[in-house]
Amino acid sequence: MFPIPTQVFLTRGCGIHKQPLTAFEYALRDADIEQQNLVTVSSILPPGCRLIPRETGVPTLSPGEITFCVMARAETNEPGRRIVASIGLARPKDPALYGYISEHHGYGMTEQEAGDYAEDLAATMLASTLGIEFDPNAAWNERRKLYETSHLIVDTLSTTAAATGADNGDWTCAIACAVFRFTPVETSA
Repeated sequence: MFPIPTQVFLTRGCGIHKQPLTAFEYALRDADIEQQNLVTVSSILPPGCRLIPRETGVPTLSPGEITFCVMARAETNEPGRRIVASIGLARPKDPALYGYISEHHGYGMTEQEAGDYAEDLAATMLASTLGIEFDPNAAWNERRKLYETSHLIVDTLSTTAAATGADNGDWTCAIACAVFRFTPVETSA
């Protein structure tokens, strides 16, 4: 049995190369997670899992380490095609409860649209778990206001990698990840 992650950080990257696997490698390098053995997992943010900055999380990684993450990945070799990979995160106000992480990958969206969509997915999953009644057909901004006023959701956020397919037909890859860490949480004496 694996321990429960205590920290998570968000990262993103883009890469271009004539080979799709190498474009993916370059995207991982851009995200500073290329030296990890990545294991993708689904969408639960563990209770008490603290969000840390990328700049704090990356130095805790060791080359070759098995590293769990939620990953969104989009690729194209079509010149001019817009791709997005986005991670959304929704955290409950009560740290004893779990939150949600969503992954979204697609085509034709702007970075802002993809980020909002991923945030909306995560917040909607969390809201339904917390019993917050909402109109699923309402606009994201309306639901966001409802979630904020419910005092049950502390925040939502996202990170998005957006790119346009290389003009010469090389592969373009965009990734966004929520990377879990098992670092012991510091307690004050």
